[in-house]
Amino acid sequence: MARRKPLSSFNITSLTVSIPTKKRAPSTTPSRWSTLEFRIYLLIIALALPWMAWAVIRISLPTHPAYHFYSDRLSSGWLFSWSVDNWDAQYRSFRNNVPILAAVAGMHALLTHFIPTQQHLHLNLVFALVFNVALHGTSTLKILAILSLNYTMRAQHPSVTWIFNGVMLFANDRFSGYSYAWISPPLRWLDDWQGIYPRWYISFNITMLRLVSFNMDYHTATTTPKADSHPPHAYTFPVYLTYALFAPLYIAGPIIPFNDFLAQIEVQSTRPLTQEKEERPTTFIKPYFIRFIFTLLTMEVLIHTMYVVAIKDARPWEHTVYLPSELALLSFFSLIHVWLKLLIPWRFFRLWSLLAGIDPPENMVRCMANNYSALAFWRAWHRSFNLWIVRYIYIPLGGSHRQLLNSLLIFTFVALWHDLTFRLLAWGWLVSIFLIPEVVAGWVFSADKFGGRPWYRHLCALGAVFNILMMMTANLVGFVIGTDGVRYFVEQLVGTKDGLQFLLCAVAGLFVGVQVMFEYREEEKRRGVYRRC
Repeated sequence: MARRKPLSSFNITSLTVSIPTKKRAPSTTPSRWSTLEFRIYLLIIALALPWMAWAVIRISLPTHPAYHFYSDRLSSGWLFSWSVDNWDAQYRSFRNNVPILAAVAGMHALLTHFIPTQQHLHLNLVFALVFNVALHGTSTLKILAILSLNYTMRAQHPSVTWIFNGVMLFANDRFSGYSYAWISPPLRWLDDWQGIYPRWYISFNITMLRLVSFNMDYHTATTTPKADSHPPHAYTFPVYLTYALFAPLYIAGPIIPFNDFLAQIEVQSTRPLTQEKEERPTTFIKPYFIRFIFTLLTMEVLIHTMYVVAIKDARPWEHTVYLPSELALLSFFSLIHVWLKLLIPWRFFRLWSLLAGIDPPENMVRCMANNYSALAFWRAWHRSFNLWIVRYIYIPLGGSHRQLLNSLLIFTFVALWHDLTFRLLAWGWLVSIFLIPEVVAGWVFSADKFGGRPWYRHLCALGAVFNILMMMTANLVGFVIGTDGVRYFVEQLVGTKDGLQFLLCAVAGLFVGVQVMFEYREEEKRRGVYRRC
């Protein structure tokens, strides 16, 4: 995969992780960073951010009247002997197992380094099977059975693959992974060893995407081959198993299309024995490792100082009074927590994959707080999943010719793929509805017609503020406090004098932030970097 060479000196745009981008001539718009307007913006941000953080830290202190409602959800921390909010089950399962995962990743990386590259396919297959058995014990047999059934359907019509995998997702969830005793009483003894992570059907959602990818890429190779297709005989069962169970990406991704994975494996397996090993997939492994450590430490500071998960799960506002500003900022930093708890595992597993010689897509391109477009946000959030959706769902459904209808279908699929719950289904529908204003505004006030007008940037900023509020609402419903929590929050925000005052200040603050986001992207363009997010 071609990559843009890093610039010789560090600049503000270096804060965003490097991904392959379109090659265009650099933007010639003059920089606004040194203008009075942007100096005022930066001053406002410099004053607002510490206040925002302190507002949430203050309601997390033991001296706060509501502390006793959630203190039992806190654990002993290592940072200055402060308590830590390790209540989030999803992140806790990763955080508590970082030492073990790091040891396994290090072992795999060492084996990859010392074993000849021509043997990497066999190494990755054996390692994947051992890793899977350690994780799921005898449930690995169930996974292999599903994988084998899917493989037999590779030559069938794509609808067969989609129906089979959809049924498997539902059945896995409905029957909690099928106990052997339920399958057949004489097999009950197999339930005694379920591995480190018995709930294999949770991570199978990620595996399902790889199963669809393999069958779809095989179908394309045998019907209408594309530039990245391989000869049909290359789609073998061992390669398929290696791809579906590849240890670094098995638990959480990122998701890599089968054709891309096979291309990288083939480069390794066909290199002559006399040829020296080429450089790792990127020369960015060291700075990428530094990025990972920085984000990990950022999360540690957050969960040691802001107990957002414990507070929002205990719902102490039902028993004591919180200011609307406190509820709003608690919600904002809850979303920051969601972003970090996903970013950190994804970067860890991508780093492991890079060390193993496979370069998957970067999943999180921008900080959660550096987004103003709903469309662009979903391109940068779980980016590998977005690329998968575009390749296997959006384009086959007709792409931009039926953008709104396709978006509704896609976000319904995304919600059900995450979890078969009404809350996430409501999230998917809300996101689809909230895309409509942005799409309509893009048609009415297109940059081609009005981009040169002096008021256009400010009009776009106002629209972006509305977008941000809508995106925050949808994600609070889907991933933080649910529909009831959002309803209470909105009542406090628009139904009280203090709430309305804070809302006006928040809109003004978001307007300032959006202007800086605009200029940040213009700075990227001046340096020849064009990202669609």
